Amino acid sequence: MSFEVYIHVPFCLRRCGYCDFNTYTATDLGGGASRGNYAAMAIREMRLVRGWQERHGVAEPPASTVFFGGGTPTILPAADLVAMLDAVRDLWGVEDGAEITTEANPDTVDAAYIDALAAGGFTRVSFGMQSAVPHVLRTLDRTHTPANVEAGVRAADAAGLRSSVDLIYGAPGESLDDWRTSVEAAIGLGVDHCSAYALTVEPATTMGRRIAAGLLPKPDDDDEAAKYEIADALFSAAGLRWYEISNWARPGFESRHNLGYWRNVDWAGIGPGAHSHYAAAGPEPAAGLRAWDVAHPRTWGRRIAAGEVPWADSERISGAESLEETIMLGLRLREGLDLAALPARPDETGIAALEREGLVERRGDRLAPTLRGRLLNDTVIERMFDICGL
Repeated sequence: MSFEVYIHVPFCLRRCGYCDFNTYTATDLGGGASRGNYAAMAIREMRLVRGWQERHGVAEPPASTVFFGGGTPTILPAADLVAMLDAVRDLWGVEDGAEITTEANPDTVDAAYIDALAAGGFTRVSFGMQSAVPHVLRTLDRTHTPANVEAGVRAADAAGLRSSVDLIYGAPGESLDDWRTSVEAAIGLGVDHCSAYALTVEPATTMGRRIAAGLLPKPDDDDEAAKYEIADALFSAAGLRWYEISNWARPGFESRHNLGYWRNVDWAGIGPGAHSHYAAAGPEPAAGLRAWDVAHPRTWGRRIAAGEVPWADSERISGAESLEETIMLGLRLREGLDLAALPARPDETGIAALEREGLVERRGDRLAPTLRGRLLNDTVIERMFDICGL
């Protein structure tokens, strides 16, 4: 079993109008944890978590991946990210050839910053590109320009780091041609990995309130489906194949960290709101354990200062829940769901119906979504739950 570490850095220069992540600007904070002391607090949490693992007999191998997400991890000095990575090495170890990634806002990095990451052991940078079209970036409240993204990717290339870019489709006012421009621009950067996510509008966000007030149009499902098909066609033609519904990469350049999530490996989540997953923890190892940190940096920091693992709560994953997750995650992947690994053989009649409808394809004992199945993935998953008697 692999082991991964996720480190959440919850700070941003400003909050984008569509964002519903656990992020904070300087004006949101006071006491507990701040940008200035964040690395030290996160390292203290790592020590507390490592102690919890030892007390509960959780013996993990060296980390195969470490991922810094946010928020904007690169809002912190590069030395702080390297210090947190060094703490992972000291406490758990990091295997040879491990994938070490940070997300980056293109506005917050330059060549010197990226060189410092490379010197500290990072292997990969994931840039938040979102779009290559200025009016779409404005709608998304993004402050960077396409030139910032290109400069970041070129700096990563020069430092010997892999690059990935994240795109968002379905923003209000984004045309099909706008989206095609963004995908082609991402491909033109020469990166080996691209993610493309449909815009999800949460009611409590600034964008959600503007849409509710009629100031912006609501995203359209058919428009988003058309944009997904455009992305898949353009990425595939450029040699990037889909390996998870929202991710495309040249073979061998997939995000190993995210694949670990989809394959249900163990991971420790560090930072406010971060989740952890332990398949072998506690008195019911087969059931597994999921835990999550308190969300606000102020409370999180105070819990750590008191010597407590800062979990808000945890839950034991039941056998049925574990099976549901196995099905759901497997049907998001190109490698597909391993039918032979399920506790009981599913109803072949139901699977045959999914095949006839062009939603899945069989490859031996594996079942993977087709392009149509990716577009209707929720339906495929619900049908598979029924087929498996869940």
